[in-house]
Amino acid sequence: MSWKPLFSKALAAKPDRLHFAAHSHHLWPDAACAGHLVACNDAMELADQKWDKIMGPVWADAQNYIALELNLPDRQTIAFAPNTHDFLVRIMSAIPTRPVRVLTTDGEFHSFRRQMDRWSEDGQVIVEAVPANALVDKATSSKHDLIFASQVLFNSGTVLNDIGKLAALARPEGPWVVIDGYHGFMALDTDLSTVADRIFYLAGGYKYAMAGEGVCFLHAAPGYAPRPPVTGWFAAFDDLSLSPGRTGYAPGGRRFLGSTFDPSGLYRFNAVQEMLAEAKLSTSVISAHVATLQQQFLSHNPLPDMRLLNPLDGEAHARFLAFQSEHASSLHDALTERNIITDVRGDVLRIGFGLYHDTEDVDRLIKSISKILSIT
Repeated sequence: MSWKPLFSKALAAKPDRLHFAAHSHHLWPDAACAGHLVACNDAMELADQKWDKIMGPVWADAQNYIALELNLPDRQTIAFAPNTHDFLVRIMSAIPTRPVRVLTTDGEFHSFRRQMDRWSEDGQVIVEAVPANALVDKATSSKHDLIFASQVLFNSGTVLNDIGKLAALARPEGPWVVIDGYHGFMALDTDLSTVADRIFYLAGGYKYAMAGEGVCFLHAAPGYAPRPPVTGWFAAFDDLSLSPGRTGYAPGGRRFLGSTFDPSGLYRFNAVQEMLAEAKLSTSVISAHVATLQQQFLSHNPLPDMRLLNPLDGEAHARFLAFQSEHASSLHDALTERNIITDVRGDVLRIGFGLYHDTEDVDRLIKSISKILSIT
């Protein structure tokens, strides 16, 4: 079955393009565009009063969709921000010790790694980075203030299966456990019900939630960091009558809010979730579709001289295949010249599969790669 009609606008915008970077920038479904227009219409019709709707039903609907997806017991633990980095800064600001002792993996995203490097320069943090398969042992045997790890490593597609073991180590007094779920949210079936009271979980809509930029979220465990020092006025949005000199905080995850933000991402997110519900497209259904396409691609062995870092093993898998080779960059460039979009991270070529692909797209990709390799 093809779900391309759900993406008619994006596919029609460049009909000759093969977009195999769903893991990087996911094409918008038509529903995202429709949701964006609703945000515009509300802004024009409601003006200042739009915030009553945004912080009311729009906010609550988005929380409900996320809580359902992650099996969270309480939607009120969820807060929103333009990006996950905002939340990282607020979480770090709430850790009382300095320098902060951070344990992480050696495969975290650029934003986190860059921030840790910069704070390290100033002596604000002491960072220990280990391979993902050594994370639990190191976390158990050493003392840290913060344990930060991706649910799915962005570069290799490695899936972290030890969230429960890390959560067991978490305490309100430290260490705190933060899971970066950006490559896991709506790509893997994720049940946080047994760890929701002990971890922070970050993710957003740019990738598999198909909602575009500006709609990221944090699940914040109750009792952890009750008063983040880096804060904005939206963190007290429902208690603006406090007397001067007293800093109040909204309950639940909203204690981590910042200040005024662009709410259009929330509208897009809700519209896409409604679309998926109407089409009966759960994360497991989409993952099965992607797995079939990945298997089709690999069955032809189109990249025999490249090392597949995340082979299919029948277990939960990233939505992309990561191939390592010194030729990764040149192959990426050759594909781009043919209007086939992938992405490259150092010596790793990532090919992402999504709901807007079908078997014919995979066949075209395989044939194009074959032609490129025969020339070179």
